[in-house]
Parts: sequence; structure tokens; C-alpha cells
Amino acid sequence: MVRKIARKNNSESRNIIKKKSRVGNSKSVSMDALKDFVRTRGVEFLKDPNISSVGIGYKQKDGKLTDEISIQFTVEIKAQPEDIKGLGTTLIPKSFKINGTEVPTDVIQRKYAVEFRLVSEIEVSDRKRRMDPMVPGISISNVNGSAGTIGCLVYDKASGSPYILSNWHVLHGSNGVIGDDIVQPGPHDDNRAHLNRMGQLVRSHLGHADDCAITTIEDRSFSNVVIDLGISIDKIGEPELGDKVIKSGRTTGVTHGVVSRVNTIVKIDYGGSIGEQEIGGFEIGVDPTNPPDNGEISMGGDSGSVWIFKSSNGKPSGVMAGLHFAGESSGNPTEYAIACYPKSIFEKLQITLDGPSLLKSEPNRGFAIDFLSVRIKNPDLVEENKEDVFVLNGSEIIDYAHFSLSLNKKRKFASWVGWNIDGGNIKKISRSGIPFIIDPRIPSEFQAGDELYRTNNLDRGHIARRADLVWGTLAEAEKANKDSFYFTNISPQMDKFNQGNKGGIWGKLEDAVFEEVDVENLRVSLFGGPVFHDDDWLYRNTKLPREFWKIVMYVEHQELKAKGFLLTQNLDEIEALDLDDFKVFQVAVAEIETRCGLIFDTNIKTADSFGTKLNRKDAPTHQRKPIEHVRDIDWT
Repeated sequence: MVRKIARKNNSESRNIIKKKSRVGNSKSVSMDALKDFVRTRGVEFLKDPNISSVGIGYKQKDGKLTDEISIQFTVEIKAQPEDIKGLGTTLIPKSFKINGTEVPTDVIQRKYAVEFRLVSEIEVSDRKRRMDPMVPGISISNVNGSAGTIGCLVYDKASGSPYILSNWHVLHGSNGVIGDDIVQPGPHDDNRAHLNRMGQLVRSHLGHADDCAITTIEDRSFSNVVIDLGISIDKIGEPELGDKVIKSGRTTGVTHGVVSRVNTIVKIDYGGSIGEQEIGGFEIGVDPTNPPDNGEISMGGDSGSVWIFKSSNGKPSGVMAGLHFAGESSGNPTEYAIACYPKSIFEKLQITLDGPSLLKSEPNRGFAIDFLSVRIKNPDLVEENKEDVFVLNGSEIIDYAHFSLSLNKKRKFASWVGWNIDGGNIKKISRSGIPFIIDPRIPSEFQAGDELYRTNNLDRGHIARRADLVWGTLAEAEKANKDSFYFTNISPQMDKFNQGNKGGIWGKLEDAVFEEVDVENLRVSLFGGPVFHDDDWLYRNTKLPREFWKIVMYVEHQELKAKGFLLTQNLDEIEALDLDDFKVFQVAVAEIETRCGLIFDTNIKTADSFGTKLNRKDAPTHQRKPIEHVRDIDWT
């Protein structure tokens, strides 16, 4: 049974549920004093080869639990005092004096092992198949691992990026590195790794407090509803002795347990170069009112699953009690599991259960292909560029209010952005106070954020201009205004060419259409983005595009027109760059297509008269005349 406490201002405290401590008959000794004893003295005892863990639990007599709190030890071999010397171990005292009170000890025979040692399977369940959407309780692993369990959906505290939580030994392992591919299901369940990739390892921790790691979610969707439990995990709690818990794991499915020891330090052999490690957590025993059919509350492959508190009515509460990482090794007569404390995990990995507002105000309409009287399809990528595209919910196209884009996750910028302008329905909305932010639907490592733009002359340049997008109903316009500030729509551009009030022609192209051409219904559609070159300058771990392109499309006298433009800038010296270092050229749509590895709608290329002019299409930019004024643009 858990109860809420007063909420604080930070997001983590909103998710933590505290519970009143119980200290059995040792009323004069606080639980905090017992915890301090285990933390300060526990490691010393774990140096003994026969001692496998030390924690706080109810003392057992004749195989039954009492209500007396004890410092509880588990040993691999329980022996009589006269046999202790032959085992190379020392006798555990009958009690310890803590804050002036004698606290008894308890010695139990028990050994633990991480649960990634798997048994052969005959029938494959849904938990071991490729799933989309993915859910907590199913198979997952490092591409070079075997199989563990998805814990739950979490979010980066700083950026809001969504991640999947599981164990270090499931997602990382002794031979893994940050950036490794993660697959669902794990290779033990399906060895077709090239078909099952779902993200990459972002952060991990293995140490005194935790065995935990997180992965991105790239090519599939995710639901936080735990398989076979039907609830979502939305808070974290602090387990205490006697709490009833439930989990949904890859191998044993739904099992029920009771917290049998708290503040426990366990000694576990992870093998390889990692070897023996001391991990903190709490212990779960079998719930006698809901015993497992096969006697096992956990088995190999359950690592990474979340233990969830039960409510007073016996149903799952949605409050996370801990992250399962180990169970009793084979040959032990009793059945217990070990889990990490969630508060420690969330601090170490800098994550939270509080998801950001995911563009909820209105449905995203995206780039409208039928916005003009002539239908225009979105650009496509040539085959060699498709491997770098970010896929969101099965689509290579990411929609926002009045614009869409395709994101290159390797370069961290959009390959192209498409947007519509309804010139007769523009709203006047201020940009004041709107921050540039990471799109929370996309892992932050695939977006170039604020760290790129600090202390230099780089401008956070909108690809789809904010002023172009604020049209439609007031709600639509306000949403488009905010959506335009997601970093997926931003590229690093030198401030002078991007900002029209500093003389940059690039920022005036859209306005020039309405000034120079009789645009049908005052509607214009555009595609734009950066040109990616292999030799682009690497700055702050991000390659900066030195060229940008834009295609303006409109209907005049019932005929589709398309005009292409290329901007080239010099980024050799970011701290001191003059206006003359970048120029705008009018170019053929087909040239943009070739430069960018894109495939444009045939209607667009047919509508581009500029591409048919002699000596324009293939001439290098240094042999062409740049556009210095709007009047230099060929509108014919």
C-alpha cells in the first residue's frame, strides 16, 4: 500500500511516492540508522567469499518470518560454527549494536545471478516476437547480447526525448559501447538483427546502486501499457518490507511477489572483464497468496522488467517499485529476486516518467500536397540516402502544423522541409517568449540543439519561415508559430543572410513572389533545406552545411511555376564572417535534385523554365551571376 506526499516543484519529486517505515520490534533503532549500517559496513562483509548479500529483513525462525527486524545475511553455504574455518569464511555475529541497541542478525543460504542466462524454448510467445508498437514486458537486447525485458518508457530530463529503460547487462553488457544497436526481440529470440533494430544505446550505469541503461526509439512506435497487466507506469515509489508487488517479464510473464529485504547489497558475478560487482537494491520473495505455477517468480530473460506496487485491492497500481536485475541462481531451494531502487536509477540516468507535451494542441496537418490547384507530392530520397533517415511511427515524413520534413539522423538536420503559405489568411502573432526546443518525439542525439549556437555568430535559422506558417484559424496559427521553433526545422546559418532586416536576400524570397507575380489564390508552396557535403566543416561534433536550397511553387494563369534557388556560404571563420562571403543563385530544380540526392515530383521539374535555359544548369556557381536584388530573379 502506498500513499502520496506533498508535491514539490521539480519533476522527479512529483513522481516519487514515499511510505511510512516500519522497524518491527527494534523501535528504538530508526530505519535510516539501519540503512547507514548496511551502507557503511555491508561492503566489508561482502569481501567474504561465502557471503552473497547483506540487507535489512524480518528475522526467520524455523523457516517462518517473525516481526523482528534484523541485519540479514545470505551465504552460498550455511555451515555449523565448527565448519566455518574449512570454508575460508568467518562467523557472522549474532547481533550488532546500532545506536546503543542490539539488532539481531539472520543468516540464510542463498545465491544470486543476473538473469540473462536463458533456457531453451519450445513455444514462442508474443513477448519474444517483433512488436510494433513495443510495450513493457517483451524481449529486447544489445545486438550482441541474448535477451532481456523492456522495463518502461522514460524521458530525458533535459530534452524530453523518449527512451526505453532496461538493465545495463541487457542493453550494454561487458563487450558493449554507447551507440550500439539495440534490437527487439533479442537475438536469442530472433537472430535477424537487420530486421529487428529499434534504436541505439544512449546511457548506462553499472555500480553500487544500479544495473540500468536506456535506448532510443527510432524505427517503431511505443505504448507504455504493460503487456498482460493493462496499466501504464507513471510514478515511482519506495518499497518497504511486506509490500506486495507484481511484474511482467519476458520469460515468466506475470508473477507476484512480496518485498522480503530492503537496502540490500548483493554480490554478483557479471563475467568477462567486468567480473564481480556489488549492486544495491531490495529483495522480493514469492507471494504465498499468488504463487507462480512453476515455482519461479523470475527466470533468465526477465532482467529489465519493472516490479510494480499492488494497490489495496490487489491490482497493479501503476507505481514502479524497482527494476528487476537478478534472481536466485540454479540449485537454490528457495525463490527470490533482486531489483534496483527507481529513485537511484532516475538520478543516475537523468530520466523522468513525466513526458513533455507532444504537440497536442491540434492534429498536425503537415505539408498539404493538394494546397495548390496542381497536386505536388513530397520529395523522395535516393536509395543511398534512405539509410540515414529517421523513421517516426513507420513514416519517413514528420508532420507539424503547416509543414513536414524528413530528418537526416546522421547530420542532425532536415534533408528537406515542405511548407504551405496561405497569403490571404496570415495572422499577426508575436514570436516573443517562444523557445527553440528539441522535438520530444525524436531522440535528442539526432537533433542539433542549443549547444551548437552558443558563443558564436551562428543563427538558429528557420528553414520554413515562422512568418510563412502563421495562417488559418487562430489555434492553427498559434500552433504553427510554436512548431516552427523545433530544432528539426532549424539549421545553422550566418545571422546576416538569414535575417531579412540585415540585408539578406534569402529571407525575402517568399515575399518577392507575392510582390512580383499574380499568384493564384495567394497560395504558395515551398521546399527547402541544406545541401550535405562529405567535406562540410565539423564544428562542435556537428557538420555545418555550407549550402542551402529552396524551391518556390505557385500557380499563375492556371499554370504551375517552380523557381529554384541555391545559397552558398563560407564557414571557414565562424567568428568573423562578412556579408560578401555568401551568395544566392537562381538554379534549376534538377540541379538541386542532383546536389541533394532527392527526387522531386515530375510536375515541379516540368514547371521550372529556368532549367531549360542555356549555360545555366551545369555552370559552376563561380561562373554565374548571383542574385543581389529581388529584381534579379527570373520570374518568366
